[in-house]
Amino acid sequence: MWSGRFREQLDPFFDQWQRSLKFDWQLLEQEIVASKAHALALRAAGILTDSEVAAIRQGLDGIWGQYNDPKVGGPAWVRDHPDAEDIHHFVELQLSHRIGDLALKLHTGRSRNEQIATDLRLYIRSSIETLRSQLGAWADALIAQAKTAKDAIMPAYTHLQRAEPVLVAHWLLAYVEMLLRDASRLEDCADRLNLCPLGSGAVAGATLKLDRNITARELHFTAPTANSMDATSDRDFVLEYLQALTQIGLHASRFAEEITLYATAEFGFVELPEAFSTGSSAMPQKKNPDLTELVRAKVGRLHGATENVTLLLKGLPLAYNKDMQETQEPVFQATIVAQQMLHVLAHFTEAVRFKTDKMRAACATGFLNAMAAATYLVYKGVPFRKAHEKIGNAVRYSLDKGCELGDLSLAELKEFGAEFDTDFFASITLQATVDCHDVIGGTATNQVKAALLKVETQVSKLRQEIGDQESIEAEAVHASA
Repeated sequence: MWSGRFREQLDPFFDQWQRSLKFDWQLLEQEIVASKAHALALRAAGILTDSEVAAIRQGLDGIWGQYNDPKVGGPAWVRDHPDAEDIHHFVELQLSHRIGDLALKLHTGRSRNEQIATDLRLYIRSSIETLRSQLGAWADALIAQAKTAKDAIMPAYTHLQRAEPVLVAHWLLAYVEMLLRDASRLEDCADRLNLCPLGSGAVAGATLKLDRNITARELHFTAPTANSMDATSDRDFVLEYLQALTQIGLHASRFAEEITLYATAEFGFVELPEAFSTGSSAMPQKKNPDLTELVRAKVGRLHGATENVTLLLKGLPLAYNKDMQETQEPVFQATIVAQQMLHVLAHFTEAVRFKTDKMRAACATGFLNAMAAATYLVYKGVPFRKAHEKIGNAVRYSLDKGCELGDLSLAELKEFGAEFDTDFFASITLQATVDCHDVIGGTATNQVKAALLKVETQVSKLRQEIGDQESIEAEAVHASA
């Protein structure tokens, strides 16, 4: 591609070491569609004729068709090509093999700098669609579990100590909120990256009078990029994408940690599905939460990719530098990790079973109704700070006596305040304690029912925006394989 300037052959080891085809073969589809769009811009500029464009596009379609034929194509056909330096070179060689020297016209008016910037944007845009679909699938599984749980109650924890009772559905919907934010972040990223670098040239813009709106429109970009130097060197969208994946990994890790804890005998809140668990080679009784433990660990890979790209971009002068080639592998690897993780989490969440009887029993001790008790006094006109102190004293007394607040007699309660009356006991039952949190976002039964309807609508809208989730999932699984 550039041998005219050079007299010496490349060192063989360096030649292989500096090649990117071993990983950027994954951009074959993006390279093909971007090349087809560029051919249309060349036709509009008078460089290619209609028949030449037709031949180029047919040749490019043939390359894609061969890749998808397992008998003669597939990843190895591209990845292991003996001569191609990168995916751009591979497509040029294959197109030359199919249509001869006409293929060499296709590189007129473009540079690999703008090609890779375009291909990466197309790849990440497509990956975002898949990931948002998978987030919707996991959210659907959480919502289904919330519906199944109905009015079941569990302890909520602060500092990993029992704090107040909440509906199991309320706990599950907390994760749905996280996933909706993740989907929104990905959507924002897709909106910001959706500008077309084609026509930017190597650094200063194409030397031909290309209509850049043609390629932007053909590739479904919002518009062409505004500055050629920025367009060829911008990897903000890569970093933003990886940061969004790290957030997804963090949320998945938090869920995995809670499930891992709740599946222990000490908690006993969760029955792990055997289809997603493993045993021990030494201890016959074991059923281990390997899935959630692995999910908990995956955020390390995702965050590692983010840190990798952050350090690659630090201090790079404008415009393109070969360093940027190293941003690709973290993107591919993190995408596969995130897609596989979300895929398995959705199915695991569908299969997991919650022991709601044990969850409810765990709410019976530990003074989880203390806040409700203080609220009772507030309604009796006691300032909250005073109410807090009175209930604190009652809790201390109950601890010494070895009972709960509801076990105290009215006479004993009045030792802590004359405001206590017989209606106190009804105000601190488990159901009353849950339902006193009757505010938007609270765990009161009617509020959770309303929240459930709202998130169902939000997740349904997300799924409708994306389209057929099953086909997207199939493509993702195929790509990962």
